[in-house]
Amino acid sequence: MSLLLFLAQTLRIAIPYLFAAAGGALAERAGVVSLTLEGFMLGGAFGAVLGSHYTGSAWIGLVTGVAWGLMLALIHAVCSIRYKADQIVVGVAINLFTVGITRFFLQLAFESSSNSPRVAGFGGDAGSSAAAFLTNPLVWMGIVVMPALWWVVQKTTFGLRVRAVGEHPQAAASVGVPVNRVRYVAVLGSGALAALGGVYLALDQHQFTDSMTAGRGFIALAAVIFGRWDPLRAGLACLLFAAAETLQIQLQAAQLIPSQFVAMIPYVLTIVAVAGVVGRSTPPAALGRTTD
Repeated sequence: MSLLLFLAQTLRIAIPYLFAAAGGALAERAGVVSLTLEGFMLGGAFGAVLGSHYTGSAWIGLVTGVAWGLMLALIHAVCSIRYKADQIVVGVAINLFTVGITRFFLQLAFESSSNSPRVAGFGGDAGSSAAAFLTNPLVWMGIVVMPALWWVVQKTTFGLRVRAVGEHPQAAASVGVPVNRVRYVAVLGSGALAALGGVYLALDQHQFTDSMTAGRGFIALAAVIFGRWDPLRAGLACLLFAAAETLQIQLQAAQLIPSQFVAMIPYVLTIVAVAGVVGRSTPPAALGRTTD
């Protein structure tokens, strides 16, 4: 396999990670734990297929996918911010809720427990030409999402407020920053961004498959931690994990190593990478803490 093809496949795999990690970085910099990324992605994927199926438009599918992400993010925000529930418990609950509700509506809408029919999408099918891949607008959005988020967090007034409420919410409140409002916006933005990762998966494959995100939200969260909550570093971590997954695919095709060991490569790399920075990296000081 040529280096160019390897890089193209890596980019294709990295796009959903980049969207989800951007959402995770935004919410966690505001002090809200983002264990919900997997649920946001899965909800976004299913919403995209519903919209595309009933309207025949991939663009409407994109909108409905983001709407599902926003709906799930609102539930997360209300439980975590308004009612001060344990954010890790809420994250696990939303992930399980999303798996259940997408299975229910998959059966209700498409009379199938495994996958939807094919729908309109962006670009070509998996494995199609690079030209078709690059016509997908979500690819270009995924490429710029991390630099754009870095600019928002580091160079704008909103970004300053996000960092302030994530580090010291009491001090931010003392100078008039509406802490809970900023956190609501950050969590909703996280849901929309992560949902775009699911939208990309569904519309690139032109269908929804039960639990199709397959742990990508957790790997994206690991990329945020590995990148020390910096969007640009998290983006590089996403590319690293995507390269490991590309290598896994190529080794499986070559059949040089037993497939069970090859399938472990991306997850082993994720564990090693995160274990290497845990204890040496400093998360936002108020991460997971509620305000009075």
